[in-house]
Amino acid sequence: MAEAAIRPGIVARVFARLHHHIPTRERIEANRYLRPVAGRILVPSLWRFNRRSVPRGVALGLFTGILFPFVHAPVAAVSALPVRANVPVAVATTLLHNPLTTVPIYYGAFLIGHWILHFDPYLGKPLAANVKANATWLHWLVAQGGPATIVGLIAMAIGLAGLGFVASGLFWRFRVARKWRARAHRLGPNQAN
Repeated sequence: MAEAAIRPGIVARVFARLHHHIPTRERIEANRYLRPVAGRILVPSLWRFNRRSVPRGVALGLFTGILFPFVHAPVAAVSALPVRANVPVAVATTLLHNPLTTVPIYYGAFLIGHWILHFDPYLGKPLAANVKANATWLHWLVAQGGPATIVGLIAMAIGLAGLGFVASGLFWRFRVARKWRARAHRLGPNQAN
């Protein structure tokens, strides 16, 4: 009975296992592949959560998550260096684009691209009818489908990045203001200053 109480739960064991596999600063510096860039990667400002780096990380992660479907995490991590964005936040927000959201993202990009480029006046027309109207599938893909999807992906990436930047900045401000109000309330009117 006492042994069961000492034994950690499944959640604690999972976190301990994950913590064991998360690279430490020393392991990153010792890695022969990362050694040439370790000085740039390990800059403390890239790993701190502050009001400037978090919105940059969110915007960068959303932008790279939409535009680079298969290599979005490494691209976000490398892109975070020159713009001084928070690396963990940038990598985490790329997960918006995952196997469950791929089809809706590409379909939405296709519709947005068609709307921007004004290719088809009847967006409600079924895809099969649109393909017949353009004679062949390949012609439709090269002339309308591909360009519309690419333009839509770029527009969606820019729009979501801007929206994420503003939303995370506002969230950060509201969170800090709430903490300051709670502190002032806790300290009382005479000690808050």
